Amino acid sequence: MIKDNQKLFNRLHLLVDAIVVAISYLLAWYIKFCTVFADTEPGAGALDMGTYFSFLYFVVPEYIILYYFFNMYAPKRATRRKYEIGGILKANTVGIVLFIVVLYMIKQQHFSRFMMGAFFVINIVLTTICRTLIRNTLLYFRKKGYNLKYILLIGYSRAAEEYITRINANPQWGYVVRGILDDRIPSGTMYKGVKVVGRIENIRYILPENKLDEIAITLALKDYDHLESIVDLCEKSGVHTKFIPDYNSLVPSHPYTEDLMGLPVINIRYVPLTNTLNWVAKRAVDIIGSSLGIVISSPIMLIAAIAIKCTSSGPVIFKQERVGLHNRTFKMYKFRTMEMQRPSAEEKAWTVKDDPRVTGVGRFLRRTSLDELPQLFNILVGEMSLVGPRPERPQFVEKFKEEIPRYMIKHQVRPGLTGWAQINGYRGDTSIRKRVEYDLFYIENWTMALDIKIMFLTLFKGFINKNAY
Repeated sequence: MIKDNQKLFNRLHLLVDAIVVAISYLLAWYIKFCTVFADTEPGAGALDMGTYFSFLYFVVPEYIILYYFFNMYAPKRATRRKYEIGGILKANTVGIVLFIVVLYMIKQQHFSRFMMGAFFVINIVLTTICRTLIRNTLLYFRKKGYNLKYILLIGYSRAAEEYITRINANPQWGYVVRGILDDRIPSGTMYKGVKVVGRIENIRYILPENKLDEIAITLALKDYDHLESIVDLCEKSGVHTKFIPDYNSLVPSHPYTEDLMGLPVINIRYVPLTNTLNWVAKRAVDIIGSSLGIVISSPIMLIAAIAIKCTSSGPVIFKQERVGLHNRTFKMYKFRTMEMQRPSAEEKAWTVKDDPRVTGVGRFLRRTSLDELPQLFNILVGEMSLVGPRPERPQFVEKFKEEIPRYMIKHQVRPGLTGWAQINGYRGDTSIRKRVEYDLFYIENWTMALDIKIMFLTLFKGFINKNAY
């Protein structure tokens, strides 16, 4: 069973990390003092080999503690590889900074800076390689039927079905669901190979007879009045117990929790941009970015304006009411790409393929997204942002908020010129539901790095829009 070997595995993992840190340090010393780099740094040779090696007594424990602090010894069966690599980068960055601080505090000015830089790089590379080998080895054994974790589900619900679906789709995790206990669903009922094996009260007899690693409580919402007694029963067994709520449609994957004098409070939605510092940083980028954008694109906008004026009658700029931050409406600017029409006709629907209302110049502007350039002025005055969910017209907002769950959450941030949904192909005449899913992911997981990534990808694949008609 996993629980019998987990402590031994964790100790071995810790030992391997300590050896990797020591080897990285020694390699950095060797590269600095035994290769062509030996005489390239004044003062580095003032310390002898013994002094350099004595710092290992500090460096190795320091890095092990940091790895523990960054949760690098927590079980990672279902953790994505990128998060582990992120932890390695964070731990090593903090580690080298602390090392420099210690050297400064003890006034050790002759320690080689080159060696510290080499150690930083080598340790990241070797630790990543080592942990990748361990992960791949474990995946291999799990696929062969070893190193498995056996789980019993308490309660048949949507959460139980989603949990089973994910486990079946990822055999490399090494999870095996032995069965489900439920008072409402008859015994023998199957879901993707997992059987309902009895009533919840049967747990009293199942636990002593089965070797289980975990119990997952997956009760349906209507059965939550039994939750406290079931948790008490499960914990008496001594088996690790976890709770998978049957309200994932309401609570995001990373809910924001707070402690109200000992009372845990779960906020239904955490929006990073409600943080003042995040808001100020994003607004500063919007002002600088839109100002530069206006200057750089001004020749293009001038040519587009002349082309529109010479090929069709009507104004160059088309103003349309859209819904923005906090459900407030504003006038969004675009280059006019259609023949002039009555407002009542324009409000009925959006553009479809081969729409006869679109002009020749307008079709090109739509395909290349150049018709959106005037929105840089919306960004400059604070009605929009460079990155965010695309704004919609009021009549469609009223329609979608009744049809699509959580649609109105997108109005908790400024609408954007481009967004996460757009660079993933959901633009123009595409699925509104999928677009909202991507918008919600962006809102809940916003970082400045994500904004930069979206803007970068927009430059390469966001302008040409095959769904723009």
